[in-house]
Amino acid sequence: METYGREQEQASLQITGMTCAACANRIEKGLKKLDGVSEANVNFAMERATVTYDPDRTSMDHMEEAVKKLGYDTAKEVVDLDITGMYCAACAVKIEKTLNKMPGVKSANVNFAMETARVEFNPLEVNAGDMEKRIDKLGYKATPKREQTADPAEQRSRVITQQKRKLLISALLSLPLLWSMVSHFSFLSWIWMPELFMNPWFQLALATPVQFYIGRQFYKGAFNALRNKSANMDVLVSLGTSAAYFYSLYLTIEWAAGGGSLHHGPEMYYETSAVLITLVIMGKLFELLAKGRTSEAIKTLMGLQAKNAVVIRNGEELTVPVEEVLAGDIVLVKPGEKIPVDGLVLEGASAVNESMLTGESIPVEKKAGDSVFGATVNKNGRLKIQATKVGRETALAQIIKVVEEAQGSKAPIQRVADVISGIFVPIVVGIALLTFVVWYFWVSPYDFASALEKAIAVLVIACPCALGLATPTSIMAGSGRAAELGVLFKGGEYLESTHHINTVILDKTGTVTKGKPELTDVLTVSMDEREFLRLAGSAEKPSEHPLAEAIIDGIKARGIALTEAGEFEAIPGYGIRAVVDGREVLAGTRKLMEKHGILARDAESSMTKLEEEGKTAMLVAVDGRYTGLIAVADTIKESSKAAVGRLKGLGIQVVMITGDNERTAQAIARQAGINEVLAEVLPEGKAAEVKKLQSLGKKVAMVGDGINDAPALAQADIGMAIGTGTDVAMEAADVTLMRGDLNSIADSIEMSRKTMRNIRQNLFWALGYNTLGIPVAALGLLAPWIAGAAMALSSVSVVLNALRLQRMKLQMNPKGERAA
Repeated sequence: METYGREQEQASLQITGMTCAACANRIEKGLKKLDGVSEANVNFAMERATVTYDPDRTSMDHMEEAVKKLGYDTAKEVVDLDITGMYCAACAVKIEKTLNKMPGVKSANVNFAMETARVEFNPLEVNAGDMEKRIDKLGYKATPKREQTADPAEQRSRVITQQKRKLLISALLSLPLLWSMVSHFSFLSWIWMPELFMNPWFQLALATPVQFYIGRQFYKGAFNALRNKSANMDVLVSLGTSAAYFYSLYLTIEWAAGGGSLHHGPEMYYETSAVLITLVIMGKLFELLAKGRTSEAIKTLMGLQAKNAVVIRNGEELTVPVEEVLAGDIVLVKPGEKIPVDGLVLEGASAVNESMLTGESIPVEKKAGDSVFGATVNKNGRLKIQATKVGRETALAQIIKVVEEAQGSKAPIQRVADVISGIFVPIVVGIALLTFVVWYFWVSPYDFASALEKAIAVLVIACPCALGLATPTSIMAGSGRAAELGVLFKGGEYLESTHHINTVILDKTGTVTKGKPELTDVLTVSMDEREFLRLAGSAEKPSEHPLAEAIIDGIKARGIALTEAGEFEAIPGYGIRAVVDGREVLAGTRKLMEKHGILARDAESSMTKLEEEGKTAMLVAVDGRYTGLIAVADTIKESSKAAVGRLKGLGIQVVMITGDNERTAQAIARQAGINEVLAEVLPEGKAAEVKKLQSLGKKVAMVGDGINDAPALAQADIGMAIGTGTDVAMEAADVTLMRGDLNSIADSIEMSRKTMRNIRQNLFWALGYNTLGIPVAALGLLAPWIAGAAMALSSVSVVLNALRLQRMKLQMNPKGERAA
């Protein structure tokens, strides 16, 4: 095979899904057909493919795609790294680019605001240790999350304490220098000024520790950036403060060489460098404090977990940390205690408050055989539970994981900010040099000090920190607040995409309706109602049909005892036949009655009326005579009508889709306030209906249970899985609605809209600030220390604006029943 371009490279792929040697041969042949692949060997025993290829003609992505098309997959691993030492968005961009260039790295996403990196990689080509070393070479420190020994909150607290100490030292040393600056302003000449403060040696003694001890972090960051042929905020701060410091040092030496005869010494710029560093340190401290608050949602969720559990081992009750509970352990939970793990109730009965998962404030009754979930609160009974899911497998842990991943991901809008941050610093350095040249040669000819001051102001005002924080802080705050409302966005891209939605398709069963049929109507002709229900219920008792279960539950709820049927026969498509206490009972459709020659004309009008109301009616005959009918319906959720009204109020087109017949579907739609109905649609046809709406230019959200509706959820622009907060199909959708309340759909759309508005505000402020600030500084209208204060303020203001999302309240529904 002809090759050209770069030298041939070799790559390894871990293949999954092979069942025999024929699979390996098939993959091998498929890989060899790729343009640029000169050799491919697939080892079935090791489940590994080794490929020699020309990187100019194909790539690892093409190979993986080829393997997937053949019906197999490639193994990937994901590692989360905590990164310390980043000072601005440019640092994050640099690390991300470096990781993405590493062989075997599929994708790397570095979040400056969270100080984390998520890397998807091929374990045969690279590992976490390689990534750590590469990041260390860049001048930062990376630690895999699973190897952390210290709590992240403790680590952040330690960094904040160090920053506070630096700020205190820097402020104390800079204050006399700031005081000496007062003498530069004639209108403040009346302020008393100690002569010592104006002495160049005294100013040098104060400024030096600020420059090289407090400012060491900026020099270190700048050195690492330049060594790796990039530039960041540290470069700007180091350049600006060093220029002021060393020019002042030159003037000091010149003054001393001249005998130091001037009363006050020459006009120095020590205060410029010292005050700038103090302001940047202060801005970083405020930023750290504010950024810490953006992860409040995670802290709140983690705080819900029980700390200890009482387990029975070897017949003894032991109190152990919740981390030590094993699947299969028997756990005792007393009234008022938090349930420590997910499990099944073995003994006892109680009411459990599950509001932290479902949002429902009414406690749920639990008895033997029922499932319970970690972090919910046992109200009034003693429960003995067998642990089924512990640690990372619990419902709460899964929720925390989804929120963490969403907060650490990037929204597409952030790419713009990343591109700008990556090229911003070199451009700013160029503008600063141009400013110096223009001022030195034309505006104030040969006034080095004046030209230098303007260049320093440009360097400092342009730090791109605010730009780097604009998007991730809003994503963190928005996704965290959404989680508190029971809405889990799978990633930043879905949080962004949801705000485009203008059409919502609702699956009927289990979404608009409760998903569980209930006995609604009983009409009898020639028999006492209780006796009629006893016979009908006893006849239905052996049946496994969901409608039979609804009838039996409804009859038992009326306090009617059922007996065992002597004979039972299920007649598919018709109904059932049974013998109860020697009497023949038939229950089912019109066809069943006709088949047995039973006249039921009197029931026709009632049956039609019930069906128009969306109910399923069953005719009942006893001993060959029609005796009455029973109606069952899957009733709509109490919140459905109000939630649909709320969606319409947001300008959303609402469509209901179902496999039910047109009459039933229209009845349910009327009750919910839905005008558009797609009825008698098979599960495989739902995706086609979504596609049809998309072809009309609609941005469609499909809302279903996340399992039966998987094709439609995948086809939609946004797939939303609606659950009860515990049985949540997190993998099936882009957005998981933990509460079984349709209001969560409106919550998700509103949250997305408000988050995107917040991001745009942040980007407008950050870009506008730099766009206006640079020319103002270049024109000489900003003193460097004022530029430094403005730069610190811009970063803090962006973070504080993002934090507004955490206090955000969502609008009421039309009935005023809900406010987030």
